[in-house]
Parts: sequence; structure tokens; C-alpha cells
Amino acid sequence: MPSSADHRTDRDRSGLPATLAGFGAALLVIACCAVPALLAAGILGAVGAWLSNPWVIAAAILLAAAAAILIVRRRARRAACCPHFAAPVETAPSPTSQTPSCKDPAMRITLLAVPDCPNAPVAVERITRALDGRNAHVETVEVTSQEQAARLGMTGSPTILIDGADPFCVSGAEPSVSCRLYRNADGTTAGAPAIEDLRRALGNAAALVDDDCLPLDAAGRAGRGRLAPMAGGLRAVQQAVLRHFVTTGRAPDPADLTAVAAEQGRTAQDVLAELAAEDFLTLDDQGRIRAAYPFSAVPTAHRVRFPDGVEVWSMCAVDALGIPAMLGADAVITSADPVTGETIIVTSTGGHMTWQPSTAVVYVGRRSCTGPAADVACGALKFFTDRRTSRTWAMQYPEYTGRTISQVRAETLGRSTFGTLLAETDSA
Repeated sequence: MPSSADHRTDRDRSGLPATLAGFGAALLVIACCAVPALLAAGILGAVGAWLSNPWVIAAAILLAAAAAILIVRRRARRAACCPHFAAPVETAPSPTSQTPSCKDPAMRITLLAVPDCPNAPVAVERITRALDGRNAHVETVEVTSQEQAARLGMTGSPTILIDGADPFCVSGAEPSVSCRLYRNADGTTAGAPAIEDLRRALGNAAALVDDDCLPLDAAGRAGRGRLAPMAGGLRAVQQAVLRHFVTTGRAPDPADLTAVAAEQGRTAQDVLAELAAEDFLTLDDQGRIRAAYPFSAVPTAHRVRFPDGVEVWSMCAVDALGIPAMLGADAVITSADPVTGETIIVTSTGGHMTWQPSTAVVYVGRRSCTGPAADVACGALKFFTDRRTSRTWAMQYPEYTGRTISQVRAETLGRSTFGTLLAETDSA
């Protein structure tokens, strides 16, 4: 008669294949999800104890150990790859979750200068006067090498950075430790910017602090204003170009500007070349006007229609918003969301703007400091139907740095940049 021990031995042997099969299936469960595997290990251990089967109990222990190891490894990989991962749920920012720029709204002004630069103290004094009591952190950094100048963005001593951007950056300027000259409105040059120019640059930087407390510099010519100086007939020719766009919807030929330039004893080509060098307009390879901010001679995404039926293209969204203020006239701006293709219409009547859809916003950004605004910023000054599509576009084009701003701020930026271009004449 078989003993009870023989029965247990037979049961253990007969359960071995089944146990191994179950263990193999459990390993597949682990590969998929470790947490259910821990639960399965507990159940398997209980069954093994009830059967008094050491193989089942051992399998349960191995299963639990494998699940635990997998959980630890997965958490380690997640921490390495996504240390700041959070679910994409939008909530109102709390005081403790704001960025440093929101906690401390002061502008940061950095003066880059070579040692013993005679114009550095002059620049500091003018910056202090231009601030007019505005809260700002001002620091002076000595630059002693060409490599350091390139790294910090110094294109001559002294260079002034407002929140990291050079508001007086000249197109094509190279990093340099040589003396830097600044051009005044009357055409003269000096070793430091004029106080009024500094006030304008500081004002633009303050106005461009968007809803997320990020200061931006996209007002055109890096905060120096779009109105050309009177010297050398620059302003007269600039305004003649703008008026030609308004009345005809297209750019003038250089021959159309001959008489205006001749009043200053210059040729139209010479004046246009100087205006282009200062980024008041851009020219093509044949010297013809391609753009005269805020207008474009070639089709863009932004169309502006005047009450008399004339239509013009604008360089960007901000330019379009500034045109009604520049002319003191009504206008209808038509654009499109670059993500969805949905039409956006801004109607300006009596100085008041109505946006369709009402959720529309403007993205304000820039690519870099060097080059004309047409290349640096206009590609990132766009209308969007809402902030969601604006964020989508920004993620698709990481080469641009910027933020979404509200309708009110976009309108203010357009007016401040272009509103006075035709109000101030050569006799001013």
C-alpha cells in the first residue's frame, strides 16, 4: 500500500511540468506589466502553500523578485529620460510655480565693454537717466578677448544687452573688441546710444513682457524704432516709399524716388542702399524694393485692405496691426492660422479693432540677433486662432524663441512700432 509520502512525491513530480509552464506564462506577464505580476506571485505562493508544493512556492518567490527588479529598472529609466514629466493639464500658475522672471520683473541690463573703455561710463550714466526710475538690474562685464566677445554677443565696446538681446544690433555686425559707434537720429555718431534711443529701447522691452513674463524684442530694428533719420534724405525717401505702397498697393521703382532723393543731392539707389543697410527696408539682387516695413512687395500670409479698395501685403502680423494706426484710417486685415488654415480677420474701425475668431492671438518670436528683421523675426510674428495652435506651431519650429501675446498687447506693439512713421515729416 503506498504511503502518504509516496502520494506527495507523485503529486510533486506530476505538478512540476505544470509549474514550469505557469512560471513561463508569469514571466510573460512580467514583461508586460510588473504590478499584476506581484499580485500573481502572491496568489501562486498561496496555492503552493496549500498544496505543500515547494516548486510552486519557489516559483512564486522568483516571480515576485523578478517583478520587483523590473519595477526598479523602469523607474530608473523614467527618471533618466523624463525627469520633469508631468501630465499636460493646464492650471492657473501659483506664486510658487512662476518663473524667476515673473517673481522678479526687473529688466536685466548688461554692459559689455573692454577694460578702460572711455565710453562705458558714459553709457552707464545714460542708461541710468533713460531708466527714469524703472526697476532694473544693471551690470558691467569686462570682455578681454575675441572669443569672449563672440560668446557674450559683443559687437564692439560698449555693447548693451537688455534681457539678453542687443537693442542696437546692426545687420551683419561681427563680434568685436574694437570701439563701437552708435548712430543718432540726426545722422551723427557717438560712442554710446543717445538717451532718447535708450528710452525707446527700454520702453519696447518693457512693453513686450508677455502673458508669461518673458521679455521679447520684436518691435523692429531691435528696439531702435522704424522711423529713419532725417539726415541724407533717409526719412524723406522712406516716407515716399510707404506712401507709394498705400496709394498703389505695390513698391515704387527706384526711378519713382529720383526727385525726392535729388533734393538731398543723392541718387535714389544710394539712399535705398543706406536704408537697406539700416534695415528700414530690404532690396532684391537687382536693387528693387522687396519690403519696406510694414509693407511687403511680395505676397505674404497677411493682407490689408483699405476703404478705397487698395490692398497691400504686410511683412508680419505685428506689421499688419500697425498699419491702421500709421495711416489713421480704417482697414481690414486678413490672415490665416498656419496650423489649421482657418481664416483670421481683424477689422479696424475708428481705432478700435475687432478680432474673428475672438480667441485669436499673436505669436511673437525671433530666430537670432543678426540679419534684417525680415529674416530674423518676421517668420515668427504670426496670427493664430487660439493659444493651442500657437503652442503647436512653436513646438514644430524650435528654432524660433518667443511667446504668445494677447490681442491688446499685439495691437499696442503694432501701434508703438509703426504708428508714427508717416506722422513725423522731414520738417519735424
